Amino acid sequence: MAHTFEELVAKQRAADEAHARVLHLRDTYGAPTAAPWTQAQTDTYETAWRAWRDLARDTQAALTEYAKDEGKPRNAIEADLRRAAKTPEETPGTRSGSGSSPAAGPGTGSGPASGPASGSASGGPPSGG
Repeated sequence: MAHTFEELVAKQRAADEAHARVLHLRDTYGAPTAAPWTQAQTDTYETAWRAWRDLARDTQAALTEYAKDEGKPRNAIEADLRRAAKTPEETPGTRSGSGSSPAAGPGTGSGPASGPASGSASGGPPSGG
């Protein structure tokens, strides 16, 4: 299936929103080791985490396909995609009240490109499903 760059941007934004939701839930519920989560909290978090994982995986697969179709380096397309997917409050030089960017780059270990299943040191979800 051929993808347009605009479709990739929409996919990336959806993955970024899902990641922000996971981070929000983690901040709201606190660490499960500090105070046990209720079953409802666990179910909500796991559902949000799976949505992020699936959206990030689909975005990365579409990105790879798009780069092959365009005959361009994947990392160049991904950099363009990340810039295009940022919302105005995430753009450098503007102020954002959130303090974190859900569209963080692959080197930060906090964005979808690092892979939700990577279990990054920044508190990303564990690998597996």
